[in-house]
Amino acid sequence: MIPTFRWIGFSLSLWVLPVVYALDNSTGVEVTQILKTTSSWNGNPLVYPEGQAEITGLLVEILPGAETGWHEHSVPSFGIVLEGTLEVTLKSGEVKRLQSGDALAEVVDTLHNGRNISNQRVKIIVFYTGAVGKSLTRKDP
Repeated sequence: MIPTFRWIGFSLSLWVLPVVYALDNSTGVEVTQILKTTSSWNGNPLVYPEGQAEITGLLVEILPGAETGWHEHSVPSFGIVLEGTLEVTLKSGEVKRLQSGDALAEVVDTLHNGRNISNQRVKIIVFYTGAVGKSLTRKDP
């Protein structure tokens, strides 16, 4: 009879173990929020496109002194600078400087140019929250 009680006690202990979710800090798991926003870095609200959702992740590398050229994104995106220093300039003249470790929500439907102002390659991981068939980037004509 005692072994039955031990088995029941062990079974019940499995039900009361603390639940740890992948996004919670716990032993062996550390979570650091790098960005949470409802607007792009220039303050415009973020709006998701209509249609079937499609996430695209890119590693963008820009050589020292190189530029992206004037362009705009038609869907919300966010990036994290892994290496180097990037200067992003809007047509309005507003400038944002980003260094290794910085994260930002990119501007949407706003012409901008990215320029590597460091002496090393800029590496950025960018995630676009688009829709199937919708372009991510348009170059300035």
